[in-house]
Amino acid sequence: MPDVRKWTEGLSRLLRRHRDPVVVQTLRSATAATIAYVVALHLSPEPAPLTAPLTALLVVQVTLYATLTNGFRRVNAVVAGVLVAIAFSQLVGLTWWSLALLIVASLAVGHLVRVDEYIPEVAISAMLVLGVTTISSTAWARIVETLIGAVVGMGCNLLLPPPVWVDEAGESIEGLARRLRQLMLRMGEEAAEIMPWQQAAARLHEARRLDHAIVEVDAALRQAEDSLRLNPRVREGLLHRVVLRTGLDTLEICTVVLRVLARTFTDLARNREPQPLFAADTGAAVEQLLSRIADAVVSFAVLVTTSISENAESAEARLAAELRTAAGTRDKLADLLRAEIRHDDRNWQLLGAVLTEVDRLLDELDTEHRSRRLLEELDRVSGEQRAKRPPWLTWLREHVGVPERLRRNRAGGAERSP
Repeated sequence: MPDVRKWTEGLSRLLRRHRDPVVVQTLRSATAATIAYVVALHLSPEPAPLTAPLTALLVVQVTLYATLTNGFRRVNAVVAGVLVAIAFSQLVGLTWWSLALLIVASLAVGHLVRVDEYIPEVAISAMLVLGVTTISSTAWARIVETLIGAVVGMGCNLLLPPPVWVDEAGESIEGLARRLRQLMLRMGEEAAEIMPWQQAAARLHEARRLDHAIVEVDAALRQAEDSLRLNPRVREGLLHRVVLRTGLDTLEICTVVLRVLARTFTDLARNREPQPLFAADTGAAVEQLLSRIADAVVSFAVLVTTSISENAESAEARLAAELRTAAGTRDKLADLLRAEIRHDDRNWQLLGAVLTEVDRLLDELDTEHRSRRLLEELDRVSGEQRAKRPPWLTWLREHVGVPERLRRNRAGGAERSP
């Protein structure tokens, strides 16, 4: 009975992971490489045509968009390398100095044919082909195997659709928002305490380290954006990309403002040491306000990453309620700061800066500001896409009348939900 239970639990975990993008990508890569090898066995004169599965493995990237672009670049790189090897074999053959010239020429050709990250592949293909004796047959066999691997890799996207990495990007955005929240809560708790300026400086360094988290989230978002391009399983891919990108932009601005606020706290602690950072009532208001804003940051991230309309509406209502409460606390803090400045105006610039930075945070998280910015970004991206279309496609779309109606539908949906 325990063995049956363990087997059942293992099977359930496997079933839960069958939609995991990492699992999907692993299965797609292994399937594409195996099929490419089987096909190459029948079409290539080589006894072990490993170039075909190698090409398929490299071509089947995490997204359909990357698969298409990488597939063409890789084929160009291999063909260029083979042609360079054929030319060298006819002229000089393989020696130590011809190998050096071969590598230099291959890398130069790679830059000329614009194969980007596959420039080393040009030199690798040239060396592999030049190092064999039957240069002509091996060269054509390598080209055939490369084409087989590229075609199989692209075809696997039709049979095994690539994973969509939107959920992973959403988790990264929410993780960044929670880190912002934790830092805000710690800064608020220390606002009414006697805090050495070195401790406030530690919070400033912590805020600066959030830049690394933004870079990681940006990488996850780029992967998600690529997974939405040319993906037959995704509808309204443009809207998803713009919603996530504008959401990350807002959190990045909030991170910058929080870093400035931490710097203000550090300067204020240095000027007031050994006194508390704020008076008791003012410190309590600062703690309460930062707590409200911290909750609003998380609610904003949930709103940005929520795809279902009902959940998006509830998240937007929760965010609006938290911002209204924070605005009331902000007005209370403004009165306390004015009273404190009237009592002692030596640090009035820093106290005024605290209020200014809080206002910037509230403005960035405002729902109307978000909707306006989202619509502007949708119009900008749509305009760039229209500018890149071929003239015949623009003429066809204008006469059919689909794009304008689709754009209006997208814009209307953007106001209701991400």
